Amino acid sequence: MKLRDLRSMASCALALAVLLAVTAATWVADGTARAQTKEFSVTDRIIISGASGQLGRLVVKHLLARGVPAKSLILVSRTPEALQEYARLGASTRFGDFSKPESLPAAFAGGTKMLLISIGFGGGPRPEAHKHAIDAAVAAGVKQIAYTSFVAISGGDHSGIGADHYATEEILRKSGVHWTFLRNSIYQDVLVGQAAKMVAEGRAVVPANEVQLGYVAREDCASAAAAVLSTPGHEDKAYDITGPELIGQREIAAAASAVTGRSIAVSDASPDAPPGRAFAGPAATRVSSAVKDLTGKPPITLRQLFEAHKNALLGSGN
Repeated sequence: MKLRDLRSMASCALALAVLLAVTAATWVADGTARAQTKEFSVTDRIIISGASGQLGRLVVKHLLARGVPAKSLILVSRTPEALQEYARLGASTRFGDFSKPESLPAAFAGGTKMLLISIGFGGGPRPEAHKHAIDAAVAAGVKQIAYTSFVAISGGDHSGIGADHYATEEILRKSGVHWTFLRNSIYQDVLVGQAAKMVAEGRAVVPANEVQLGYVAREDCASAAAAVLSTPGHEDKAYDITGPELIGQREIAAAASAVTGRSIAVSDASPDAPPGRAFAGPAATRVSSAVKDLTGKPPITLRQLFEAHKNALLGSGN
């Protein structure tokens, strides 16, 4: 066989190898994309209430990242004009206000699943406002409603922050549609300000009544919600959405010190000091694996959060 024939055969073999590699990569990428949606039905239309808020926007981001088409999203807000970036992608953006029940039938029309993001205080009784939304969703034909509830309910505490959430859960249970309770812990994000103060002062004080909590990043709450909305099998289930560890003042100081390199002295409060402010009671002292179970990724640690906000901890802005 001539040398040029051998070279020709080698060239063909190389081309075939490249083609096979590209094809295999395409199969893998396609399989990954399909695995992300895990049987998401294109006939489903997902309503996100409060879609222009911090959590709502993150949920939309995660749904799109999971391969849910923008055209399958109904984004409801009191300020739908703030959602034009998603409207350009094909999402339906609509006005809806829980305090104006007459606005909700049109807002929810055509939806099959819904994320009911709990509203803030100040707009009247929250359970009553949530009921307006639930009733309108049921009337619109929604079959499953996921609700952002509170982790202490799993510990049997229906008081304080949990009172309105528990009342809303009961309304949902009696609504006749499938429900999913996303019992979120307190957001880790609120600890950035505390940590910055510790770094600036070089000290932290542990109150006598400290309650350690499984603080969770808002990003993880959004990711978990997107997983529940885009995959099957979550009907009539409750999930504790928490971070990976229980956190108190010592843990905040340790993480802030490790990230900034600044020394923070930690001491116990004096016995006669007034009780420290607590975000929640002992019933909220819970850590679960739900974030990883639902999303396939471990929840964000406090140190990771602080790394992302290092400038804020050092007082130099975000």
